[in-house]
Amino acid sequence: MNISATHRFVTAALACCISGAAFSGSDDVTCSNATLRGMYMFSASGYQIVAGEAQPKAIIEPLTFYGDGTLSSPGATRSVNGTIFRSPAGGGGTYVLGEDCIGTLVFPNGPTFDIFASPKGDDMWMIMTNGANVFQGNVTRLTAALPACGAGSSEIARISGARCRD
Repeated sequence: MNISATHRFVTAALACCISGAAFSGSDDVTCSNATLRGMYMFSASGYQIVAGEAQPKAIIEPLTFYGDGTLSSPGATRSVNGTIFRSPAGGGGTYVLGEDCIGTLVFPNGPTFDIFASPKGDDMWMIMTNGANVFQGNVTRLTAALPACGAGSSEIARISGARCRD
């Protein structure tokens, strides 16, 4: 096994052990879709496999989770093999978060992820589960409140057309 393959194996083994330890000591932890609510920032990196070659890939994307299994995004910036792509506002998706704080997230006609949330919903870890990708990242809650409605609403809510609070 080469050094790179060994590094990936050790990293994956540690991630499994750490995630199991984080959830096993909390018998009274119960998550649901409502655990994820508010504005978050997703950052991820990894590789996209094209013609058998690994190309580096990274993304930064604000997300608003509504606590009901839906989310929206005002856009994203991705770098694939050094080429920058910007996604327009108005993207959205769905998610399901089980009582064990483990679930899935789906962007229509796009990537799907397995998700692992902290019991309070402040942090989440995601790994892409479709396509020829080795891609994972973190999601951190910026605020538990949804964007405000009306003239004083946030620029992110205005651009994305996101639902808002009164």
